[in-house]
Amino acid sequence: QVQLTESGGGLVQAGDSLRLACTASGRTFTSNTMGWFRTAPGRDREFVAAITKNGGNTNTADSVKGRFAISRDTARNTIYLQMNTLKPEDTAVYYCASSASQIPAARPSYYTNWGQGTRVTVSS
Repeated sequence: QVQLTESGGGLVQAGDSLRLACTASGRTFTSNTMGWFRTAPGRDREFVAAITKNGGNTNTADSVKGRFAISRDTARNTIYLQMNTLKPEDTAVYYCASSASQIPAARPSYYTNWGQGTRVTVSS
């Protein structure tokens, strides 16, 4: 079992930046790929970004490409999501997920472990 703990959410204004972190504990050797998803009020869970264990392969949603960047500190079992130029439509609960797969997939069904989420609110 892998436990995922997110941090870094908060209330910011449009145009601001935030960095989210997610640390894995437990059977972390099974976390070959880790990613971020978000759920906005009234909407389905949406893929944001994912990264493989060595950080060599990433996948980023078109909706955030150029503003958000995912990175990974394998030694710390931690991934980060640097979010720049935040917009009100980025308001959501952001979830960290991990998968034994080597593919930075966008489909939630690829991921077997999920964190509790961290809330990001962007005011206009």
